[in-house]
Amino acid sequence: MSADEERLHRALLARVVEPGDEICGRWLRESGAGEVARRLAGGGQQLPGVTDTRWAGLRARAERADPERDLVMARDSGTRFVCPGDAEWPAQLDDLGDARPLGLWVRGRPSLRIWALRSVAVVGARACTEYGAHMASILGAGLAERGWVVVSGGAYGVDGATHRGALGAGGATVAVLACGVDRPYPRGHTQLINRIAEQGLVVGELPPGDHPTPSRFILRNRVIAALTRGTVVVEAAYRSGALVTARAAQRLGRFTMGVPGPASSSLSAGVHELLRGEAVLVTDAAEVAELVGDMGELAPARRGPVLPRDLLHQAAARVLAALPAREAASRQEIARGAGTSEDDAVARLYELRSLGFVERHGDGWKLTRQAAMSIGEGRE
Repeated sequence: MSADEERLHRALLARVVEPGDEICGRWLRESGAGEVARRLAGGGQQLPGVTDTRWAGLRARAERADPERDLVMARDSGTRFVCPGDAEWPAQLDDLGDARPLGLWVRGRPSLRIWALRSVAVVGARACTEYGAHMASILGAGLAERGWVVVSGGAYGVDGATHRGALGAGGATVAVLACGVDRPYPRGHTQLINRIAEQGLVVGELPPGDHPTPSRFILRNRVIAALTRGTVVVEAAYRSGALVTARAAQRLGRFTMGVPGPASSSLSAGVHELLRGEAVLVTDAAEVAELVGDMGELAPARRGPVLPRDLLHQAAARVLAALPAREAASRQEIARGAGTSEDDAVARLYELRSLGFVERHGDGWKLTRQAAMSIGEGRE
């Protein structure tokens, strides 16, 4: 069978079978796309694994399908139908087994296979908070600046913020839709999705003009998980499609990450539950890249600011710690508090005076105002 015939048969099946149908996937694996399409469209013997009613429903869909028209409509809208075996097909989608897409309708110029090799998914709540939108945006921008392709679902909330962050950084982003790629959804994101198609890629399993349904959103998430090296969840309640993506990523052996939120936030409850399991906590793009990237892509070490007193020699630091916070102390009292001799204490006190930590008051020594404030903050 030629590649064009295979594409035509798969285009017919994309109109007939719902995404992720493992029974159809088994048919394809055992009999091939041509035989499955022939039986559905030409009245051949019923294939195993479905009831008579289900088979009749699939046959009715097949009778109305027009794959030649779908492929022409796709070309007219700048869309191509990428199938398993094509040079552009991302091999990691084969990890889905019988739930692998029949093919993907792709808008945009870049190669989906090449872009998917270094990609990360960022997903989360549609009704996100300002914090969630902010974190998604800076993650999208930060990953794009590091040369990662940012994949999300094109929805309101976290998805949209992620795409905008990547686009704003001049980076690469892919929107995986639960409808025909020529029919942007949600409609309020028509301009954003069209911009993604111009600068990146818009991808979907459903043929031109097809509409989204709740089940299609859920099934779409397995493609996002399989296409990428890892999935980051930014804000998700206990019942969230973003968690479906994360769990699919875990089943596929991909990295799963979560951005923590306030402990009292119901929108972060699902993320926190992931983090109690196998997910990894991340707070910025550098930490994501360290996990999913190549050896040597390390996030910078995290530490607080280095204060002047941190640089003191240990003996000088003990003398400094022996001075009371407000009043002056004699050298005998300071030496006793520091556990050293008076001569050594005096030597350290003059050293500390030269560095601006202490000042002399008659026969006593006292912290300078600035040092007293700094040490007081450190003790708190």
